[in-house]
Amino acid sequence: MAQFISLVRVRDRDVNNVQELATIWGELKVEIEEFDATLEHTYAILGDYDFVVIFDANGRNEAFKVALAMERHGLDMQTMEAIPTSDFAELVTDI
Repeated sequence: MAQFISLVRVRDRDVNNVQELATIWGELKVEIEEFDATLEHTYAILGDYDFVVIFDANGRNEAFKVALAMERHGLDMQTMEAIPTSDFAELVTDI
């Protein structure tokens, strides 16, 4: 599985209270599993973005489905594929 990291902004979501916003991750976890992906970590953050989401997916197509599912919930995402730095080190040894 490949790992993906998404920077997330909340948009156009009517949030009556903070607890309601917190429950979205349980809903998304179930949806994401339908796309052969796994929600690994979610973090609320300070700054230009509201959350960081880390998920595993079988490939790019599944990652797109995850992003589209999150968009349906009023979340704007910037998603990037990530590799561990140890794997990166192996990739650059031949360069």
